[in-house]
Amino acid sequence: MPSIAVFNMNRQQVGEVQLSDEIFNAEVKEHLMHLALRIQLANRRAGTVGSKTRSEVAGSGKKPFKQKGTGNARQGCSRAPQYPGGGVAFGPQSKEYNLSMNKKARNAALRSALSLQFRNERITVLDKLEFETISTKEFAGFMKRFEIERSLIITDDFSNNLHLSSRNVPHIKLLKHDALNIHDMLKYKNIIITQGAVQSVEGALQK
Repeated sequence: MPSIAVFNMNRQQVGEVQLSDEIFNAEVKEHLMHLALRIQLANRRAGTVGSKTRSEVAGSGKKPFKQKGTGNARQGCSRAPQYPGGGVAFGPQSKEYNLSMNKKARNAALRSALSLQFRNERITVLDKLEFETISTKEFAGFMKRFEIERSLIITDDFSNNLHLSSRNVPHIKLLKHDALNIHDMLKYKNIIITQGAVQSVEGALQK
């Protein structure tokens, strides 16, 4: 069972925590990570693009002029694609991109991402992450002490002071443990996680 150092907000080591082999030292299944990412990105698409066909645009179905004798090409109705305001031929239509992935496979993808980050030594564990006041300057100083950029912060308690202090810092995302997702874990280079969130994540992702 691997262990990892636990730091306070001043980057002083205050202990160690044992990590679950099942969660942080699992087999990295890249195909499941890839599938979970594709599904998450696909489900973000609205799919609302669309154009009206000749049956949907306003207008009459009456022939604009008689079939023969005018010298013009024959026409069926003014809603045809060649007329201004007519329907679009073979235009884009709305589509649903909703895909699903079973819970067992999704959890396996999250375990793979956590294990990959742990093996690359990109996980930092804190005993707690709290701010007494709302201060972007204090939060930026905290990040500078750890010399970490582009980080996903996973907490067990989503406090308002922490949220407001971190929201204007670039390349930082604050996430509660129950909102863990494959896209954010792969997007950000490092993971900062509180000790309480470690226990919550292990409980949620165990087989």
